[in-house]
Amino acid sequence: MMQTVILACQTMKDELELVMRESGIEYPVVYLESGLHNSPEMLRGKVQECIDALAADIILMLFGCCGNGLVGIKSAKATLIIPRIDDCITMLLGSTETRRSIPGETSTYFLTKGWLDPEGNIMWSYTEWVERYGEQKALRLVKKMLNHYTRFMIIDTGAYNLEDILPKIKDSCEKFAMRYDIMPGSLRLIHLLLTGPWSSEFIVLKPGQQTCLSHFYPTLAPTAAD
Repeated sequence: MMQTVILACQTMKDELELVMRESGIEYPVVYLESGLHNSPEMLRGKVQECIDALAADIILMLFGCCGNGLVGIKSAKATLIIPRIDDCITMLLGSTETRRSIPGETSTYFLTKGWLDPEGNIMWSYTEWVERYGEQKALRLVKKMLNHYTRFMIIDTGAYNLEDILPKIKDSCEKFAMRYDIMPGSLRLIHLLLTGPWSSEFIVLKPGQQTCLSHFYPTLAPTAAD
């Protein structure tokens, strides 16, 4: 019998668990901490370490390219299935087309409950910096990080209660001079990842094959390194 394991970012836990309940799937899940996304090299190393340690025939990857953090990974024994997307934001919006259709997408800081809970997000950084530097300096640092953003966009994936996070978002908007909007998400790609079929929206790597940038962005010409 084929052994299938899911490897996922911690930020996707609510959404993944909902899809697993809806689809009746009970594959083992290994979660990686979201803070790894702050360093693509660290993310790549940890993902590869987990892949090497898993006793599986198929590994379903709840990741995108993630700042090139998923470029250069491979499995000696398992088939890797990876959504052909740039990151988890696109995954929770359902498609690259949906993300690109959002007005002001490049100046939008996307959020879900999963991005508020773990370390490695703006709100958590602010709390840590207040303790370390004091409130005024912490505020200056966060505003500098948010310099190119004008709003928070809450992705309502249906996997959590919006009322649980709105007070925190509203407080952050007041502190950081931002506004917020809410848009519906989509769990379509997660459903397809878990149940198939794996169409051209997915990268299917056989044992020994390694991911390259052109897997995630097919319009890019492969390089010698690929």
